[in-house]
Amino acid sequence: MHPTMTFIGDRLNLLDQRQLPYHVGWVECRSALEVAEAIKGMVVRGAPAIGVAAAYGVALEALRCQSMSSADFEGAMQTGMGVLAASRPTAVNLFWALDRMRKLLSINSKSRQPRELASELVREATLVHSQDIDANERMGAFGAALIRDGSRILTHCNAGALATAGHGTALGVIRSAVRAGKNVSVIADETRPLLQGARLTTWEMQQDGIPVTLITDSMSGHMMATGEVDVVLVGADRVAANGDTANKIGTYGVAVLAHRHEIPFYVACPLTTIDLSTPTGRGISIEERAAEEVTGFGAERWAPIGVKIRNPAFDVTPAELITAIITDEGVVRKPNTMKIRDIVVSPRLI
Repeated sequence: MHPTMTFIGDRLNLLDQRQLPYHVGWVECRSALEVAEAIKGMVVRGAPAIGVAAAYGVALEALRCQSMSSADFEGAMQTGMGVLAASRPTAVNLFWALDRMRKLLSINSKSRQPRELASELVREATLVHSQDIDANERMGAFGAALIRDGSRILTHCNAGALATAGHGTALGVIRSAVRAGKNVSVIADETRPLLQGARLTTWEMQQDGIPVTLITDSMSGHMMATGEVDVVLVGADRVAANGDTANKIGTYGVAVLAHRHEIPFYVACPLTTIDLSTPTGRGISIEERAAEEVTGFGAERWAPIGVKIRNPAFDVTPAELITAIITDEGVVRKPNTMKIRDIVVSPRLI
């Protein structure tokens, strides 16, 4: 697998996921604004990857402004973090990463010069990057224990290495199950409107030699009804304090179908995706994206000009439809407010 992002010197190279699987290309970023534009434009996507990219965005802005006076540097950093915060509203990892970088800046701003602060922020962003990979590996091990040999796993959207700093959340669990010697296969739904399942999940699985079958979104119910799905495994962009989970649009429908057919429905996400400040899924801000994503794809258009369009990018799956949430610190079965708080405050509850 190609890395999702690499940081070299004073630039962040992001794997351009808009071009996959047809072409492997990179977008170079040297400022907070350029990283924010890459996040908003879906060059980089997936909650954990967005968080890591945002941390690097702060570091890049610090490097860009390190020759300024302390007062000008502080103002530029606040502006840069504001631009990053406005890039996408739903993925909580973005705000978690910005808060982490902001706290480091606040603690050290009185005693250190801008050049020193820039170095500290680069080190912190690099640490965020490596910790995300470590978290995904731990999550994969916890999740692999839930996957039976021979399982046929339906997944929605892309929650793989491409959506993280490496290994992946939902696909990371699958990779870890394969490493453990389990013979599993993947059913990837296409995930309209941007086809992350068709373009990205299938590509990742092919890269790793894991058997994968592509279906359209509307085929999931049929596959479950005919006994061709054993497990549903998805990622998350934000988990509310009660376990309600926001993920790519269409996830809720898959969860309802899984519940109807008594198929386990697992969510895989790091603790950084859990938002204790949002009591329930009703409080999660749902991003509405451009109409052009629905009317066609690339240069192809299939909808009539002038038709009214809705394009919410995420939906919320109620906690009661979730069999378990797999985190980097343990598995929360039948999630509720008490269990979610316990896993965040006292991890490794299995």
